[in-house]
Formats: sequence, structure tokens, C-alpha cells
Amino acid sequence: MSDKKIIPGPAGYMPEPAVFMGVELPPEGKALLYGEIVDEEQAMREAAKAMLTKPNPTIFPGPQVLWNWKEDVADKAQAILELASEIPNCRIIPMPDYRPKYPKIDPEAEINPNHPNLTILHNKIEACIFVGVHCHYANLSLRMIRAGTNCFTIALCAFMGHEEAMASLRDVHADDIRRFKDVLVQVRNELGIDWTPKPPPRNPSLPKEEWEALNPLDYGDYMHLIIPKKGEENVTETE
Repeated sequence: MSDKKIIPGPAGYMPEPAVFMGVELPPEGKALLYGEIVDEEQAMREAAKAMLTKPNPTIFPGPQVLWNWKEDVADKAQAILELASEIPNCRIIPMPDYRPKYPKIDPEAEINPNHPNLTILHNKIEACIFVGVHCHYANLSLRMIRAGTNCFTIALCAFMGHEEAMASLRDVHADDIRRFKDVLVQVRNELGIDWTPKPPPRNPSLPKEEWEALNPLDYGDYMHLIIPKKGEENVTETE
């Protein structure tokens, strides 16, 4: 890369936003790498190398893939698990919602977009993937991570991409994640890394689910995904 604009930090308190540095979102069929528009495969290979060689690679799935809210989500979530199984010692730390968690979160149990750098630093994560995180929260979190950590950030975006990530792919769906997985396996073989694919370990910090005590009211706007309305309660017209 001739001019790397977006590189791992720490960039310092309140770093200059990527857009102020001249970074533009890529057109269809292209990707971002260090703030420059490149071919998708080039960004995939660099992202794969980071996830394969940097300490404590971690995937941060957001609400758009954690909640089965539309038809293609389950397949996309499955593709993410397939990708994770190909990355040696990969962890998955979810971002189930964006509500602030005070006074403290458990950084081993989930990532809080309001303080993502705490989870990154606590777990000594130097390469991570954001996927299924709403764009406005992803850009906020990615910039905070660039400000205060040395983590190489990768954004797999279903829309136009994220200029605050070191590597960003756009229009990413299940098939694209599997294509990225194939590139990662190729890079892994080129690097001579011996690995037998296996799912990431279960997160020991997550509490045991007690389904009988599940209260839909705890899930706010996502409540309808837990207990859908009865058919006769659906409103089809409004006055």
C-alpha cells in the first residue's frame, strides 16, 4: 500500500476520523484496506493473515446475526461459525445489544460498543472481526478501538463498508463469508499453519440459560422475536 491511512493504533485520544483523512467507502465489488480502495481478494488475504498470525483472534457478532430476525440470518450465522472453526484458537465474544452496561461489564462475556477498547485490552486481542453490527455503532466502536489499542480491525458489512476498519468488505452475506473462509484456508496453508478445524470453545463467562425464567420484557425492542404476537393481534391497517 502506497499510503496507509487507517492502521492499528493506539492512535491517541480522539483520533482524526477516517473521513477527515480522505477515506471513501468502496464501490460495489471493491473493498477497503488501510483506508485505500482495493480488490476484494486483496483485502480478504490481508484480513486472513491478521486473523491467522496476530494474538487472540476474535469475532464480534452483533445483533443483526445474533437474532434470527429475517430469512437469511441463520445461514449467515452458520457461515460465521464455519469461518471461526478455520481460525486457530479463535474466540467469539458477542455484542447482543447496545445498551450501556454500568458500572462494569464482564469483558470476557461480551463486547460493549460504548467501551469496546476495554474488551480488546482485557483479552489482549490484536485482530478482530466485526460482523452484524449496525453501521453507526460499528464505526463508533472501530474508531475507539483504533484510538486506544493496537488491534487490527476487520469489518464484514452487509451494506457499504466501514472506513474506520483496517480492512472492510461490503455487501457481505453468507456466501461472501464462506468465500472469505476459503481465502483464509488458502492463506493458512501458504503460511504452513497446521490446524484441524473445530468450533471455538464455549464462553465460560456466559451465565447458564434458564429458559423457564426467560422474561421477554428484558429484551426491549427485540421482544417480538422471543414471543411473536398471535395472528389475530397483527395490525394490517391503521386509521
